[in-house]
This record gives sequence, C-alpha cells and structure tokens, in this order.
Amino acid sequence: KEGVSDSSAEGVPRDPQSSSKSGEVHTGVRVLEALSASGLRSIRYALEVPQIQSIVCNDLSSDAYQAIKRNVALNGVQDKVTPTCREASMLMYEHRDPLTRFDVVDIDPYGTPAQFLDSVVQSVTDGGLICVTCTDMSVLCGVNPEACLYKYGSTSVRADFCHEMALRIVLSSLDSHANRYHRYIIPLLSVSVDYYIRLFLRVYTSPAEVKKSITKRSMLYCCVGCGSFHLQPLGVCVESEEPKRIKLSTGKGPPVDRLCDQCGSAFRLYGPIWTEPIHDFDFVKSLLGQVSSSPDQLKMSERIRGFLTVISEELPDAPLFHTLDHLCSTVHCTCPKLAAFRSALLDQGYRVSISHTRPRAVKTDAPAHVIWDIIRCWVHILHIAYTYNHCWKHLAL
Repeated sequence: KEGVSDSSAEGVPRDPQSSSKSGEVHTGVRVLEALSASGLRSIRYALEVPQIQSIVCNDLSSDAYQAIKRNVALNGVQDKVTPTCREASMLMYEHRDPLTRFDVVDIDPYGTPAQFLDSVVQSVTDGGLICVTCTDMSVLCGVNPEACLYKYGSTSVRADFCHEMALRIVLSSLDSHANRYHRYIIPLLSVSVDYYIRLFLRVYTSPAEVKKSITKRSMLYCCVGCGSFHLQPLGVCVESEEPKRIKLSTGKGPPVDRLCDQCGSAFRLYGPIWTEPIHDFDFVKSLLGQVSSSPDQLKMSERIRGFLTVISEELPDAPLFHTLDHLCSTVHCTCPKLAAFRSALLDQGYRVSISHTRPRAVKTDAPAHVIWDIIRCWVHILHIAYTYNHCWKHLAL
C-alpha cells in the first residue's frame, strides 16, 4: 500500500518460491530502487516492464519520499510501487535472507556507490540482476588514485583507456565484495556514457567458483614514457593430476623488466582490475536484436543500436587499448589512417577492434613491441616521403 512506514513489512517482495500465510505463491520480478529521488525510474519499470510483481522505491530524503508518493499516485501504479524512506544500506542489509531478497537491485547515487556495494551483493537473489551507476569519474580515471584505493580497493591511472579501466575497477570491487559471501559476478553489459559509467551484472553463489576469482583480476604495469602496458594476473590455473579438479596458484612476475624495453622509462603499478570479459556478448546481441526489431518503441533507438553494435564488435579477451593519437604524439609524427593501422595488425595475424569508450581506440591482442614496430615503420615511411618531396623541390628550384 502507499505510504508504508519505516517499520512496516507490507509491500516487501518475496522469493518466487515462497508462499504467504494464505498459501498463495508469489511470482514475478521484485525490484528495489534504493536511491530513487523522484521515483520516475521505478514508475517506468512498473508501466513498461512486463512481469513486475513489486517495486520498493526508496530514498532517505523526506522531500523525495513525498515526491515519490505523489508521482506514484499520479501514474496509478500504487499496486506495484511501494515508497519507503529508509537508509539504503540498512534496507538492503535487512533483505539478506534468501526469502526476502530482490530479483533486481538498482543503485544510482550522486557520486560513488562504494558504500553500497557490500549490501547490494547480499540483497539480490541467486542469479539476480544488479544495476550500478558511478559518476565519480575523476576518482576512477586517475585524477585521485588514492581516493580510488580506499573507495574501490584499486589504484586508477590517468591514460587514454581510463574509462574502460574505470569499468574494470568497479567490477573488481563488486566481485571482491561478493566473494566474501561465497558469491561471484557475471557482467552482462558495462558501458561508459558521457560523464558516467553504468554496469549490469548477475550474482551467483558457488564457493568453488569463488576460488577462481583470483584468476579474474590482474595488476597493471604502465610505462611512464611510451604508455605501453602489461598485465600481471593475481593467480593462474595449473594442471592437476586428479581429473575434473582445478588447481590454483598465485601469479608469477613481474612480467616486465625494471625499465621499458621500448623507450627505457620506468613502470608504474596500478590495479587490481577485472580482466575477464566486461560484457556477455550473447546478451548484447539479444538486446541489439530487440532494438532493431522494434525501432519505434524507443526515441533513441538509432543511438542505442549503434552503441550496442560497437560493443558487440569489441574483443572480449583484450583488456584496455592503445590510441593512435597517443602513439604518434609519443614519436612526434602525424597519425596514419586508423584503417591502415588496423590492417597492419591484421596482416601480422593479430586481432583488432575498436572500443565504445574511445573513438580512435585500437584494442588488440598484439604485444607492445609489435605495435611500436608498426609505428617505427610508419615514421620511416614519413621520413622517406619527406626526403623525396624535399629533393624534388630542390631540383625544381
């Protein structure tokens, strides 16, 4: 009912397999929007998403709580949306019991969600969906790496790939929080848009799978001179004599010398970051198919379709990327065409793609020395062209 008080238990979503005192089985999706502000997102969920059983629309502000109640009444969704005025973390902690967990938990704070990550991974059902928004991009993109460490447990870097690294830092933090409760995450979609990042992931429970989390995170060595980067996994899987048994070992390193083999500069250490895929590509293709089949349902369907198309073409197993602008500015030369640079990598037998986080990104599985060899060849070509043109001008004079 509308206007549930803080201590009321009415309107709290139940587990799909649980039953009420009358014997009625509760089915449908139970949603918590923990930081709702005006409640418009919850109202849209209620009006536009099928199979919604109930939505708890929460905000700590009393003014926001009153606005939520008015908006719910104006849109006639009192039967699905329950406004509450609670502290978000405490509300989620109260739903740690499997019988009262939510199927979907959406947190969209002003700034960092760091203080909510521990509670959100406990309040969602097994296989449930978590939606997280981060707007503290200065922290995640290397401006304040010390703040990133105490908020997310990782140090950030100020580089061209900082927005993708921001996604991987938050995923690493979420997985770390989930592991403490024998749970692990599976990212469905991780996007960097405008001034924020948005992540959609599922949470599962499996003590055996949690042990593999050490292989899903890595430290990052980044050269201060040329920007070459190398990843050091925290752990690796090793062969076991017993069948169907996975043996894990801590990683061996470092993967680099004291100085960069390309420019002779020192390395700096960042991370840890998530180095597994940040998207479920079957899920992305399914979304892309739905948007393409019904373009009139969304006003921004063209932008969404283009965005999902770029994401679907990203390499899943090549974390981070280079940019042509940075590579060429390092050696003070003009940039080649992106298509020509990508063709050079493909001719060497490596895979290459772009990234949705940066227009001129070069995401590839080629090692750093191959990339710099191509740049050196490009500089040599430019030098020959300059010498040729200069000689002809001299002869003309």
